[in-house]
Amino acid sequence: MTRTQAETDAENGTTTGRPAAGPPTIDGVPRGIGTGGLVRRDGLPDWLAPVDRAARTVEPEQLSRFLPPESGAGRQSAVLILFGEGERGPELLLMERSGSLRSHPGQPSFPGGALDPEDGAPADGGLLRAALREAEEETGLDPSGVQLFGVLPQLYIPVSGFVVTPVLGWWRTPTPVGVVDPAETARVFTVPVADLTDPANRATAVHPSGHNGPAFLVASALVWGFTAGVIDRLLHYAGWERPWDRAKQVPLDWRS
Repeated sequence: MTRTQAETDAENGTTTGRPAAGPPTIDGVPRGIGTGGLVRRDGLPDWLAPVDRAARTVEPEQLSRFLPPESGAGRQSAVLILFGEGERGPELLLMERSGSLRSHPGQPSFPGGALDPEDGAPADGGLLRAALREAEEETGLDPSGVQLFGVLPQLYIPVSGFVVTPVLGWWRTPTPVGVVDPAETARVFTVPVADLTDPANRATAVHPSGHNGPAFLVASALVWGFTAGVIDRLLHYAGWERPWDRAKQVPLDWRS
């Protein structure tokens, strides 16, 4: 029996179709998350307009079934979803975790990490500053060349207890990036959006625990888990997604 898109989305905790009425926001930013004056939408390239529109209207349930606990529990953190323009057009900045780490060794991810006291409170733009600070610490990028233009709804990673705020950025003035601390990061790389949307590079990652979700085989890496889930939804709601074979599976091991 052929699975419908709706069935697949229901299993993965997502919904199908364009975002309708969005979550409670202030100028496209979820309530409770201050921007600290760091969000600007002027001067964005035309190709980023679909991502900007999606960020302003997408609902939390359309991104993931794992949402922050109503109790307010969870450690606040942020990731930087940085779009740049390379030789092959739009691209995303990713990093690969060191293979010696105990948690998710070798897994590609967005730059990011936990909110520190120096970042300030979430209501005062702390999470946006955390995303920029962590990206600088992990990849060496110069935050002054990054224009933040949006914030996605907060998501939750149950296994670690992190409440994650995805922060969207336009790499207006690219600067050199690379591994800052080899103990934490194996490599820093960019992936063309054209590769992420190529059906040949898409698959469903299957964990021994039974969990499955979208995956991307790009830049000699397997992108899966939280990072792949966010990329998958961004491609979908920006209208960039191309039909791909969801029956194509990539097995993960217990260390993943």
